[in-house]
Amino acid sequence: MSVISLTGKPVPARAGWVRQFCRHGGAVFGAVIVLLILLAAIGAPWIYPTDPLRIVAVPEIWPFTDGHFPLGTDSMGRDMTALLFHGARATLLIGLSASLAATLIGVSVGASAAWFGGWVDEGLMRVAELFQIIPNVVFVLTVVSVLGPQMINIIIAVGLVSWQPIARLTRAEFLSYKEREFVLACRASGMSAFNIVTKEILPNVMPPVIILASLVVAGAILYESVIAFLGLGDPNLASWGRLVGEGRTLIRSSWYICAVPGVAIMLTVLALNLIGDGLNDAFNPKLRARS
Repeated sequence: MSVISLTGKPVPARAGWVRQFCRHGGAVFGAVIVLLILLAAIGAPWIYPTDPLRIVAVPEIWPFTDGHFPLGTDSMGRDMTALLFHGARATLLIGLSASLAATLIGVSVGASAAWFGGWVDEGLMRVAELFQIIPNVVFVLTVVSVLGPQMINIIIAVGLVSWQPIARLTRAEFLSYKEREFVLACRASGMSAFNIVTKEILPNVMPPVIILASLVVAGAILYESVIAFLGLGDPNLASWGRLVGEGRTLIRSSWYICAVPGVAIMLTVLALNLIGDGLNDAFNPKLRARS
């Protein structure tokens, strides 16, 4: 949305940052990859309407050797292509949901710490530091082990270890805007604190937060892959991490069982990081002015 702040600085128009984003070749490549994965995830129930976890053929059919199973079958005789398509749904859903949860927590904590200051700021930042000193993978595995291997518990666990960088970034941005002229003018005019935060400061803070949130999605996908690889994933989901974990015992004889979902995870994480770089170029005023 194109707006002009009370400081006289125009917030970049939507067309401006989209045009800048499209100039970043890597970001466009990443967006295309993510779009293809999203289409595969959305189309999975129509392309492969049956349960992807059912056995459909003999085990360990190698890719491109049977027209009915383009990517072959796994060690139990399940269609790798169906597992990959349905795995995209589970993996992206967990990644996006965990990133959304982390963003909501991080923005709320960071904004509250910066706006109220004092003991509120001190207490919230000490809580953030407490989460940072705990090894993330160990914490995620512990939460999932205690709560159970369900999708919602995986999302909660990943969200709990991913909000601290967003909170610190939000706090820093809020502090930089808190004492600016347009905020002081809003206070002098009698505008409520809630309206100042939500309508004046937050729209200016969100661009860098969105960039970081896109990187959190990539991290959440990796966390889910680790959880599933270690056998703590949801047994009812055909996630990519689960496929890698189930194929690790056959890595020497049928390495494609690990390689196919592994390449999917690699491309997805790479694409999300490229998109984050493109958004940084698009929203960063110094880079915009230079180009």
